[in-house]
Amino acid sequence: MRALLARLRRAGRAAIPALLLALGACASTTDSVQRATEGPTAEEIHRARFVRGYGRVPTFDESVAWRDELDRRVAEYLIRRSEVGTSPRASQFRFQRRVSVGMSQEEVTLLLGAPDGVTTDEAAMRTAAGRFWPEVGTQAKEMWVYPGGWRLYFEAGRLVDLTVLGKPPLD
Repeated sequence: MRALLARLRRAGRAAIPALLLALGACASTTDSVQRATEGPTAEEIHRARFVRGYGRVPTFDESVAWRDELDRRVAEYLIRRSEVGTSPRASQFRFQRRVSVGMSQEEVTLLLGAPDGVTTDEAAMRTAAGRFWPEVGTQAKEMWVYPGGWRLYFEAGRLVDLTVLGKPPLD
C-alpha cells in the first residue's frame, strides 16, 4: 500500500507541471476577450473592489448602506438631468444599474465610480481589445479599466465600446 501511495504522489507531482503547461497553452491560444454593448453593474464593480480591499464580501448591512448611497446619488443626478430622467435610459440608472454604450463619462462614473486606470495609449487599447480592435479602434480615443476585466472605451466623453477579459461568451 505504501508503494502505491508513493507512486501516486510521484505521478501527481509529475502531472502538475504538464497540466499547468497544457492550461497555459490553452489560455494563450484562446482569445478570451469578449465585446459587449452593456457592461458591468454598479454592484458587480462595488463587490469586486470590496473583496480586493477587504479580502471578504460585504456584509448585508454594508451592502444596504452602499445601495442607499447609490440610490441617493442616482436620484440627485436624475433631478439635475431631467432629460435623462424622462428617457428610456432612466431604467438603467434606477433598476439595472448597468453601464451601456452611449452613456457619458459622468454617467459611467456615477454608477461604477472612478476607473482603476485610464489610458489614451493606442497600443494598450489595441492589446486590451484583442481581436475586436479593428471595430473598437475606429472610435476609441480613451480606455477606462475596471475590475473584473472590464475595459470601457470612450470618444468625446461618450462610451463607444466595451470589452471584458475572461468572461465566457454567451450562447
